Amino acid sequence: MIYLDHAAATPVSQKALQVMTPYFAEEFFNPSAPYLPAKRVREVYELAKDDLAHVIGAKGVDLVITAGATESINLAFTVCQGKVLVLETEHAAVLEVAKQCSYELVKVDKNGLILIDDLRDKLSDEVELVSISLANNELGTIQPLVEIAEVIRRVRQERLRNNNNTPLYLHSDASQALNLLDLNVARLGVDLLTINAAKCGGPKGVGALYVAHGVKLRPISVGGGQERGLRSGTENVAGVVGFATAAQEAKAHLAGSRKKYQVMSRILRQELEKIGKDMNSTTDFVMPTPIFLGHPKHQLASFVPVCFPGVDAERLIYRLEQHGVLVSTGAACAANKGNKSHVLAAIGLSDVEIAGSLRISLGSANTIENVTEAASIIREEVEREYCRIHERGHHV
Repeated sequence: MIYLDHAAATPVSQKALQVMTPYFAEEFFNPSAPYLPAKRVREVYELAKDDLAHVIGAKGVDLVITAGATESINLAFTVCQGKVLVLETEHAAVLEVAKQCSYELVKVDKNGLILIDDLRDKLSDEVELVSISLANNELGTIQPLVEIAEVIRRVRQERLRNNNNTPLYLHSDASQALNLLDLNVARLGVDLLTINAAKCGGPKGVGALYVAHGVKLRPISVGGGQERGLRSGTENVAGVVGFATAAQEAKAHLAGSRKKYQVMSRILRQELEKIGKDMNSTTDFVMPTPIFLGHPKHQLASFVPVCFPGVDAERLIYRLEQHGVLVSTGAACAANKGNKSHVLAAIGLSDVEIAGSLRISLGSANTIENVTEAASIIREEVEREYCRIHERGHHV
């Protein structure tokens, strides 16, 4: 099996798995219990929160542990009573919660990069929350969050001068970025930041929300009052220990990981660019050139989203799986519902181009050898599909 869908989920790192194991059976105690073994588990949990927070330049008390990025995003949006602005290419978790508010979409260009002027135009006096993902989950496009934060800072100052007391907060979903970018909440200028264990070599079902000092949230579930009363429920000690370890590992290997994925990405792109080149002289038609999606400079090194115009990507995925190559058409939740990608529609792709698009995302499970093999298999299958489509049309 050659796994090329790390944007959907990553395998748990061996180190994370190792540190988690004791807390499933041996050190199973409830951290809120009064006896000594439970208190020791409480200490481990709080230290793990500190370690995780330090990865993003924060403190443990600044984090609220959640059951994943979706819950983190939902909790972040409780800061808002008024209007919100979200990028039109946001993950469904952001778009769906935005629909529960008065909201407006901020536009992107053909590479998925935010149009800053559109953000400025839409930052009316009623806007209380802006939510912009740091890196897009389908394109890997990295947004200029520091620049966005500066725009918001200036709007806040303008409001103060005009005696407008409406608050304005910046939230970012950094789920895809934690294992490839050096995150620091102060440098980014965010008030709220979502991170996700399942995207960086940690366990699924664990996420966190960074909450800046002075930002007031409302709980979306109530109970025993854990996590400062914002997220009641017995703490997931094993999950947080694993998350912290995976995040630390990712941060320690940022430069090496980027270099590794850049090499692999280049191999994939170079091989896919050859589609049809060796066959066009022997066939009576010319195969379309693949279209690589996302920003050519501001993109996560592990992302290779590509469009094969005219090909049925769903059929291609099935064909590739027969060869042991696992890829996706985009966000796993959207693909599972058979929905057309709103992200690809937002960057101006036609329905035919959207239907022929794959999201290839690299990770720890990949080597130069298996990526090279996968690239060759993808090329052969795409060429076979073009020949099949041409033959079918010819006979019709």
